[in-house]
Amino acid sequence: MTEMHRPLVISAPAPRTLDLIFTPTALALLHRRYRVVEADPEDIAGLGDETLGEARYIIGQPPLDEDTLQRLPRLRAILNVESNLLDNMPYEVLFRRGIHVLTTGQVFAEPVAELGLAMALNLARGIVDADLAFRDGRELWGGESNRSARLLSGSEIGIIGFGDLGRALNRVLSGFHARIRAYDPWLPASLLKDSGVEPAPLETVLTQSDFVFVVAAVTSENEGLLGADAFAKMRRGAAFILLSRAGVVDFDALVAAVERGHILAASDVFPEEPLPLDHEVRLLPGFLRSAHRAGALDVAFRKMGDMVLEDMELMDRDLPPMRCKRAERETVRRMRSRPVTVN
Repeated sequence: MTEMHRPLVISAPAPRTLDLIFTPTALALLHRRYRVVEADPEDIAGLGDETLGEARYIIGQPPLDEDTLQRLPRLRAILNVESNLLDNMPYEVLFRRGIHVLTTGQVFAEPVAELGLAMALNLARGIVDADLAFRDGRELWGGESNRSARLLSGSEIGIIGFGDLGRALNRVLSGFHARIRAYDPWLPASLLKDSGVEPAPLETVLTQSDFVFVVAAVTSENEGLLGADAFAKMRRGAAFILLSRAGVVDFDALVAAVERGHILAASDVFPEEPLPLDHEVRLLPGFLRSAHRAGALDVAFRKMGDMVLEDMELMDRDLPPMRCKRAERETVRRMRSRPVTVN
């Protein structure tokens, strides 16, 4: 295939880079199959009519207006390697023209689920606190150190949100023989049952769980969904593990519930990142903190490039993309995601 006959790809994945999301082998394949034009996400419109007129794919989720889309007559897909579906383009125009908007966010499901399991085990057994006490010579030995410990095995577990992350979490929890209930108003009960979990109302998940995992994306319908009333309904001493987005909870109410000793909590996400150094949650007992690192593994990032290449190869043959997840016209406008700033 000659240089000019290779399809053109606009690469605008910032803050991610092609070197982050492609292995060296996959990156070489990308450049062998396609002409790649790298651009700042904010300057797609400035690339010129010749480049825009040839572009078949965009890697990234740059802001696009309707005028710019009109200058992209050959565009087949936007391959979002951020994972958040941002409200920065006219989706109705994209759907009308049959342009796919695809996300690779499912690469994070397994690593986030594994960290969520680690957080739950830590809250159940006090592993971090016991280690810190040992370092300081304050350790308690044997049963004396387990007065508030509990087992994950045989417990009751609630999952709020049952997308890619919820299903991955269910898989890593499967060996603990727990009773797992899930709440997801966007899914039919039969799909939850087919995955081996019990469909349940939100109130049941909150009131009947020893461990509650929040893995729902932020939408126009659930922003701030879990507040003081929700935490008050939880069992005393239950563990609340926040893995998806902080916008789903009233974070001040979560801190207050932990502060008064009603529940334990762990979170990988926060309403402001990084948090101010004087934020009270940094030193709050009963709260396990992780700096939005659950999914940020090289092995996850590199899977993105493989998915992108496979789906572009399918679309080059006029077949539908199969590896990435497609944005849906009924739900994409309800998303309230914020762009990532740190990988």
